[in-house]
Amino acid sequence: MPNLLYLNISMNQFNGNLNWNYSSLQNLQVFDAYDNNFTSLLPVGVASLTKLQYLDFGGNYFYGVIPASYGSLRSLEYLQLAGNDLRGRIPSELGNLSSLTELSLGYYNTFEGGIPSELGKLSSLVTLDLSKCSLDGVVPWHLGNLINLNTLYLHSNLLSGNIPSSIGNLTSLLYLDLSNNALTGEVPGELANLRELRLLNLFMNRLHGSLPEYLADMPNLETLGLFMNNFTGVIPEKLGYNGKIELLDLSSNKLTGIVPDSLCSSNKLRVLILFNNFLFGAIPESLGKCLSLSKVRLGQNYLNGSIPSGLLYLPKLYLLELQNNYLTGLLSESNNNTDSSSLLAQLNLSNNQLSGAIPSSISLLSYLQTMLLTDNHLEGAVPASIGQLHELVKLDLSRNLLTGSIPPEISNCSQLTYLDLSQNNLSGEIPPEISTIEILNYLNLSRNHLSQSIPKTIAGMKSLTSADFSFNDFSGRLPDTGQFSYFNASAFAGNPRLCGDILNNPCNFSAFSTTTGSTTTSTTSTATKHVPGDFKLVFALSLLVCSLIFAIAAIIKARAYKQGSNSSNKAGVWKLTTFQRVEFTISDVLDCMKDCNVIGRGGAGVVYIGRTPTGHEFAAKRLLGFNTSGHDHGFRAEVKTMANIRHRNIVRLLGFCSNSEMNVLVYEYMRNGSLGEVLHGKGGGFLGWDRRYRIAIEAGRGLCYLHHDCKPMIVHRDVKSNNILLDSEFEAHVADFGLAKLFLQDTGVSECMSAIAGSYGYIAPEYAYTLKVDEKSDVYSYGVVLLELITGRRPVGGFGDGVDIVQWAKRTTACNKDNVARIVDSRLSTLPIDEAMHVFFVAMLCVQENSVERPTMREVVQMLTEIHRHATLEQSPSSSSSSDHQKIDSHCYKLFPDLLT
Repeated sequence: MPNLLYLNISMNQFNGNLNWNYSSLQNLQVFDAYDNNFTSLLPVGVASLTKLQYLDFGGNYFYGVIPASYGSLRSLEYLQLAGNDLRGRIPSELGNLSSLTELSLGYYNTFEGGIPSELGKLSSLVTLDLSKCSLDGVVPWHLGNLINLNTLYLHSNLLSGNIPSSIGNLTSLLYLDLSNNALTGEVPGELANLRELRLLNLFMNRLHGSLPEYLADMPNLETLGLFMNNFTGVIPEKLGYNGKIELLDLSSNKLTGIVPDSLCSSNKLRVLILFNNFLFGAIPESLGKCLSLSKVRLGQNYLNGSIPSGLLYLPKLYLLELQNNYLTGLLSESNNNTDSSSLLAQLNLSNNQLSGAIPSSISLLSYLQTMLLTDNHLEGAVPASIGQLHELVKLDLSRNLLTGSIPPEISNCSQLTYLDLSQNNLSGEIPPEISTIEILNYLNLSRNHLSQSIPKTIAGMKSLTSADFSFNDFSGRLPDTGQFSYFNASAFAGNPRLCGDILNNPCNFSAFSTTTGSTTTSTTSTATKHVPGDFKLVFALSLLVCSLIFAIAAIIKARAYKQGSNSSNKAGVWKLTTFQRVEFTISDVLDCMKDCNVIGRGGAGVVYIGRTPTGHEFAAKRLLGFNTSGHDHGFRAEVKTMANIRHRNIVRLLGFCSNSEMNVLVYEYMRNGSLGEVLHGKGGGFLGWDRRYRIAIEAGRGLCYLHHDCKPMIVHRDVKSNNILLDSEFEAHVADFGLAKLFLQDTGVSECMSAIAGSYGYIAPEYAYTLKVDEKSDVYSYGVVLLELITGRRPVGGFGDGVDIVQWAKRTTACNKDNVARIVDSRLSTLPIDEAMHVFFVAMLCVQENSVERPTMREVVQMLTEIHRHATLEQSPSSSSSSDHQKIDSHCYKLFPDLLT
């Protein structure tokens, strides 16, 4: 085909290689093979195409080095090799491409040896993008010779040293991004020459010194990102005077002084992020009139004064964070007729000194999902208008001075998953309407003056995984069924008139008389006074019956011990310890430990199925190697951890049997085995998407309980699909706590383990390299489980040497959730693709390399719950519209807002 000029095969599924005979294509000018699946070395024959002007091999799986012969393509104007798996050095011969106007080599390639200084000879170059390809060394001063350059992207590398002053020669530059490197020194004064600059990103480096005043004089600057450096001094007073600034992020520095009043001089400022500095003074009143604002984060400073009037009700604002300051004054009522169009979704004013009442106009924030007002001096009643916030997911009004009763209208917040009204002065009863909030999983009403009985309907809230009613004035019998059976007694402490089996406080005659209402109390007391003899007789007979029961129980227990002793004389007497009422005896446990009853084997022990005389099943785990070499194979850790846990999504430890040579843990039986066995077994295809999604949320809730509701915090350290067990209804339960570690929540630091523990393919990167473990290590492992559920594939094996499911998923999808169809389990006959895309989105958050950037398990559960709710609005999975897609995206970002910057 000697006359062929243009060859475009981009955005297909071609694979293999491009090692063609190019001798017949000598007139080719454009060769575009972008976004395919080619897996080979870059074709050397392309170098013979002397008339080639446009070459795009990006978005494939090419590996090896860039051929030095590509430097002979003197007519080439466009070269794109980004998004492959290229290695080695960037050849200096590319500096010979004198006609080149655009060069892009980054993103997933891994180069060594730094940026060749020869690239400074590309005098025609307009765009140079070498981002995210592991380049080290310094930024060559030779790049200052590229006087036609308007885009210079070197972000997300390992570059060090100072920013060369020669960059100031690039007077045509529009976009400069050197962020996420290890650059040091001060910002050079020569950058003041960049009068055309629209974007300047230097964030996540080690730069220091004052912010240059000339930043305020750049007439076209729209985006300024300098966060996570060591800048000191004040924010330039005239910053924003140019009327062009749209995004300003100076967070996590050491800036002092005040917030300039000029930042929104022409209503174009959209994003203002200044948190984690040493700023003081008042928030400028002008921000309350900045109609363009969509995101404001000023938390963790020393700001004082009141919140500007109108700031809460700005029409485009969806995120407002002012927490951890010294703000005072009232939360203003709204008097603007346009407030009904407010988009505010995240509001955090916690840990300030705000006073007065919560304004009733808060109901105008109809899109609000998170409202955090904890740790202030707010007083008055909880406004009933909060019930109009139908999108509210998290509400925290704790540690204030609120009075009055809990408004029953709060039950209208049907999307609420987190409600904390603790440490106030609330009184009255708990409105029973709260139990109608079907997805509420955290409820804290502790340390108030609430009274009457706790509504029995709350015990029936299946979603409720954590609750605290302690230190109130509750009375009456506490139901021992439903969710209450999963809570510790500490959740009800400080209520002396509460009774029930959960509290180990039987509801005797006198207890009933004091908790069933004033009329009953009076009547009972009077009756007792008139018939003291009858009462004493009844009391004596009761004691007699109890004594007989205890005597019979002692005889039965003694026989059980005797049977245990006879079955293992060498090992000594067996002892049974239980943590709740059980129907099995030591004999039942010992009798089940036969080969025919084995249901699982592992490195730490053998698991048997056992049955009680009444036919109920239990699982007995006999630990191997006990008392040999001083290693108990996780026995003490597992018992210590499990004995105090009650949660519907964590396997319950019923008790344990032990003698001098053996330990046996007894659990509730999970009929359908482990998720790993079901998902990766021959019949795993029957596990449909809805069931997989439900398992993901349930396992997430179990881990959320360990991380956020246990004191001290519990880190599992071995989260994997084989440790997620499925009961008869395929409900998920987190199991196997042999490696669990307890942490004091107040320390806020990770602990260093003596050796790597966990399972290959699930271990977080920081754990493997540093042996430091915290709850974010579990989050990473959970993200791997999410990928298993999406793909149906095991975490390791079948991806190539040294490649696990995380690397494979990232590479196959290019970390773009729109490409998730490439990795979904082929056994899933029907799949709501939008929902799968966003579960993948959450998984990618969980498996981020930097543990700090991973969400908490509470955030994960909220995101998954919200995604599912919105993704199922359409009757048919295939009929989801693009607007629904965007809505789900919006909810993800609002629940995890740091993703935006």
